[in-house]
Amino acid sequence: MRINWDYMKVLALLVVVAGLYAFSNQRSHGKKVSRINIEFVGNQNLYLTEGVVDKLLIQNYGTLTNVPKEKLVLNKIEKVIEANEMVKNAQVYLTVDGKLVANVIQRKPIGRILGSERFYLDDEGKRMPFSVSHSARVPIITGKITGKSLEDVYVILKYINEDAFLRKNVIGIHVEDVDKYQLKFRMEHFVVNLGGVDGLEEKFNNFKAFYTKANKDKTLKDYNIVSLEFNNQVVCTKI
Repeated sequence: MRINWDYMKVLALLVVVAGLYAFSNQRSHGKKVSRINIEFVGNQNLYLTEGVVDKLLIQNYGTLTNVPKEKLVLNKIEKVIEANEMVKNAQVYLTVDGKLVANVIQRKPIGRILGSERFYLDDEGKRMPFSVSHSARVPIITGKITGKSLEDVYVILKYINEDAFLRKNVIGIHVEDVDKYQLKFRMEHFVVNLGGVDGLEEKFNNFKAFYTKANKDKTLKDYNIVSLEFNNQVVCTKI
């Protein structure tokens, strides 16, 4: 009987690979969590701390150190972290050396609402509670805050947040009524009557052109109201 050595070589290789896989798999299953690393993604101010996330995990799982790796359900741990109102997203994974790593992305506030309720409005238009760890430097929203005006305020804040000049200078939005929004600026004593949220790009372009000229002429101090409510115009009221 002739032996097919090529076949035997392949069979032997398969046996070795299977053995190595079984050995590796057994070792992996035997490993336990050595420590927990909580990492905040991006250059952000911390509205929650590592201690808060640790406490959240302990409340739901007890201590995770020395827990066998195969007992962990990573997507459930992610959901526990994401249940915190400061968290936008969490990714949890295990490293080869047994570390449990949680990468946490925080929510980003773009406005502080000071009405009958007090909270941040984040960059997705959702409510976000104030933090005991950090106070965001964002425009303050006051006045008649309702469901509709809050939606409009988010549109204004989003526009402001995407414009370097406005982001630097606008410190507040006052809601006089729906479609009657008023902006307050950091270095100037005048207020800007914006009107509604229609035509924001044109309104702000007109305002920046006015501001550049008035600043050059050193006449900004002469005005107490700058209105952008009228079509393609900047109407100013002097002191």
